[in-house]
Amino acid sequence: MNFQNNRICKLYNIPHPIVQAGMVWVSGSKLAAAAANAGCLGVLGAGSMKLTLLKEHLQKALDLTNRSLAVNLPLLYDGVGAQIDLCLQAGIRHFITSAGSPKTWTAYLKSQGATVTHVVSSPTFALKSQDAGVDAVVVEGFEAGGHNGRDELTTLVLLQLLYQKLSIPIIAAGGIGTGAAMAACMVLGAEGVQIGTAFASTLESSAHNNFKNAMLGSGEASTALRLKKHVPVRLLDNPFSKHIADLEAQGGTKEQLEELLGKGRARKGMLEGDLIEGELEIGQIVALIKTVCSCQELVNRLLSEFNAATKTLE
Repeated sequence: MNFQNNRICKLYNIPHPIVQAGMVWVSGSKLAAAAANAGCLGVLGAGSMKLTLLKEHLQKALDLTNRSLAVNLPLLYDGVGAQIDLCLQAGIRHFITSAGSPKTWTAYLKSQGATVTHVVSSPTFALKSQDAGVDAVVVEGFEAGGHNGRDELTTLVLLQLLYQKLSIPIIAAGGIGTGAAMAACMVLGAEGVQIGTAFASTLESSAHNNFKNAMLGSGEASTALRLKKHVPVRLLDNPFSKHIADLEAQGGTKEQLEELLGKGRARKGMLEGDLIEGELEIGQIVALIKTVCSCQELVNRLLSEFNAATKTLE
């Protein structure tokens, strides 16, 4: 299919309306560049990166591709302003913000000639993001991996609730792992998709091989939304996730949960491959992941499936 009139493709200057999600500990320079070279928007997951590490990944990614790159910045972390200025100095002009108010940095970023896309989990925040002046929104259902909205709205429901209510383009996210799902989202008004789990399992992902192998062995009930009253996050089942569930069932306090979480759990699980004590953030669609392939092979499959699905609608 020709996407030359697609607003997401025009916004990011990419051939295909696919955004590789910026996932902490998984979306480093190698994955972002590979996704970009495959015709998607490649995204560095900067949430876990201090300035020295971010600078290193920015340079590596820019050395590996001359195509469009973006940086994902969760706004809840300290030092976001310094991260933004570093990215701007490196030539990055596409930013995806999340976990905070889009009003905080949108005006500044746009004054620097950058595009701003904000991640939301409800129609209310999508409309507020549009009012804040963002260029697009990522509408993410609670099927997605990692941190989620508290309302547990699915991607399908979110798209229907927002259908024809926004003037800015929508990027659908959460539970998308096939080209057919991509087509379904676009029928419901999305102009692009953001995909995380499928990219996390690729060869270029910085996820540890232990984590990738755990993905391959997953089934339809292998993930659960944990910490719903604290910081909702979808995790792959493992002893650590079960420990959280047990503590929550016992009425554990916020302080007890924070003590259990400690620091570095996500790094330990996703980057270092500790399947016992690590936090393994992944989406429900992991049940479909049965092979580890390259980013280019993943994108080729998605586009082939998309074309086949759209032909059935003609």
